[in-house]
Amino acid sequence: MLIVRSPVRISFAGGGTDLPAFFHQERGAVLSTTINKYCYAILTRRDDGRIHLISADLRSNHAWHPLRDGHAGHDDLQLPMAALKQAIQPLSANLFLASEIPPGTGLGSSAAVCVGVLKAIATYAHLPWSRYEIAERAYFVARQELHKPVGKQDEYAAVFGGLNTIEFFPGGEVKVTPLPLAHDLLEALQSRLLLFDTGQAHNSWEILNQQERDSAPLHSHSRQVLRQGMGLADAMRQALIAADLTGFGQLLHQAWLYKKQVSLQISNAVIDELYAGARRQGAVGGKITGAGGGGFLLLYCEPEQQLQLREYMRDRKLQEMSFQFETGGAAVVVNDPYLDADANCGLRWEFLPEPAAA
Repeated sequence: MLIVRSPVRISFAGGGTDLPAFFHQERGAVLSTTINKYCYAILTRRDDGRIHLISADLRSNHAWHPLRDGHAGHDDLQLPMAALKQAIQPLSANLFLASEIPPGTGLGSSAAVCVGVLKAIATYAHLPWSRYEIAERAYFVARQELHKPVGKQDEYAAVFGGLNTIEFFPGGEVKVTPLPLAHDLLEALQSRLLLFDTGQAHNSWEILNQQERDSAPLHSHSRQVLRQGMGLADAMRQALIAADLTGFGQLLHQAWLYKKQVSLQISNAVIDELYAGARRQGAVGGKITGAGGGGFLLLYCEPEQQLQLREYMRDRKLQEMSFQFETGGAAVVVNDPYLDADANCGLRWEFLPEPAAA
């Protein structure tokens, strides 16, 4: 049995510059960190040439013979199915997927799922894929195989883990640079960041499609705004290196103001009122995670103001999600061929047809 986990991420600034419409023409950069909320991929061997895929989050399962059946349909499982096609040699296995974070939260869970599947394939089949190659393959699956308007930051964050500046260059090069912060400074930063679930639906594809269209021209307003957001990502990095946490929070506020200028879909009246109210209760800065439109509201707040901020959010029925920073990235947590005590080296999942209605 092989178990891989891959983390989701919080992006602070620079989002949108990781889209090819931007970085194919000039440098893009984001500042982000992964957190200890994971997507899990559990892989066990089969001996019948079939692949059986189950997603606990989507409550969906499908089995097929890759050499005989070709590409299987099932839109809800298209991401892990496309990732499985990256296996260089024929693969016969059970693959079970489960996540601590539901899709559509703006925390990069789709990329984390894809990265986890690819990490499991590489480990199981002894493929010499580097971390950069796994991230690029995950991006290729989403962008080229499934034609999703994604950027690259989520895949690289999930693979590498930690608090990083991730840079994207016109020639295709990506550079991941960790922030060399002391442990106590990281703990202080983490203690000032709060996540609240807005409970609002999140459709990032439409927002990202519009961002790509609007930011492609070199002198467009959207591209100018994205450049300013990227500059704030660089400024945030310098604030953290200088141990200026309050300055970081203030820059986070400025980055949110710029981000909202990219598209009218990034925020709405409900989100704006929640954020304004949070600022009245002591939050220094914040933003909606991911492309916007819903998901989680990230807030920076000094410890002495957090009680009243939490009460304000609780009164508005927003649930807080506690978290910690993590540094491991995509990792194998179990790799034991004897764990199942199975002579065929793995479990066999078989699903019987539903009984006919009386």
